[in-house]
Amino acid sequence: MSRPSVMQVDTEALCRIADGGAVLGAGGGGNPYVGRLMAAQALAGGKTVPVVSLDEFADDELILPIAMMGAPAVMVEKFPSGNEIPSLVAMMERLMDRKVSAILCIEAGGLNSTIPFAAAAYMGLPIVDGDAMGRAFPELQMVTFTLGGIRATPMAMFDDKGNGATFDTISNKWTERLARALTIEMGGSAMVGLYAVTAGQIRDLLIKGSLTMAHRIGCLMQEHGADAARVLAETFGGAILFRGRVRDVARRNEGGFTRGTLSIEGTGDFRRRDLVLSFQNEFLAAEEDGRVLASTPDLITLLDANTGEPVTTEMVKYGLAINVLGLPCAPIWRTPAALELVGPRYFGLDVDYRPL
Repeated sequence: MSRPSVMQVDTEALCRIADGGAVLGAGGGGNPYVGRLMAAQALAGGKTVPVVSLDEFADDELILPIAMMGAPAVMVEKFPSGNEIPSLVAMMERLMDRKVSAILCIEAGGLNSTIPFAAAAYMGLPIVDGDAMGRAFPELQMVTFTLGGIRATPMAMFDDKGNGATFDTISNKWTERLARALTIEMGGSAMVGLYAVTAGQIRDLLIKGSLTMAHRIGCLMQEHGADAARVLAETFGGAILFRGRVRDVARRNEGGFTRGTLSIEGTGDFRRRDLVLSFQNEFLAAEEDGRVLASTPDLITLLDANTGEPVTTEMVKYGLAINVLGLPCAPIWRTPAALELVGPRYFGLDVDYRPL
């Protein structure tokens, strides 16, 4: 079935989306380079993936999010085989007893902004211009669909060796706990299909236009290079929170996540000042002398001060010159119910959320 598309994504457009996804990943979501390689291979020979508005789908058509789950530090070294994709789609179609009409990004950031393009290309399906986070969050239940009472299961999971599993859980939080435990047994990362929804279920929950936004961010980064942080802050209502050099990185893989803190020593206008970033896959809070400059659900992301390229939590290293960029989250995340799900206190931070 042919539908009007907002853009046709080829390998060049995919590069821009990957760059923009790394910014929206808020330091996490996995390195988009891995997904970009997989999608580029699927798009070889001039193929394209149509990005289609949700408005083009009938209420009863099935939309399937596909994503990688696990610790970003593991995903850098443990690539998917690619065989997971047809297995996942076939399993979810059996579980839902209907055909998939389109693929969806469950989050707009990092690896999971590009892996779904590989899935769409392999399966010959369009991809919806939107996602359920507007950024990346570390846990499966942290999606707008949860706010709307939509269940994560039935869910399918496959690893690079061909092992598969399905879940039917009592809550989205239990889906996270059980799937995370199996992900660890699968070597720290796995590909999942979950939150299979009809278009009608998510019309008021989808964060629309996030893929075209990622593409726009990537184009601005390509155009402005080292000045990208300033341009992005001005374009999207954000702020440059800090400029400096990485003084220390404390990073560990724990419970299927990459956790830790990052210390930055100020340079230029920020000289003689220090910033500490905490993260669980994604950056959670930016704190200077006990004062929180920004926190989840707003986005905190790092850009290389010399190149303007995004720097993820698993790639940041000592001595790197960086700009710390803060961007506002999607408005849906600022409600009391949403802050219980993704706010700083959920992650054990003793601060109240204050919007950028």
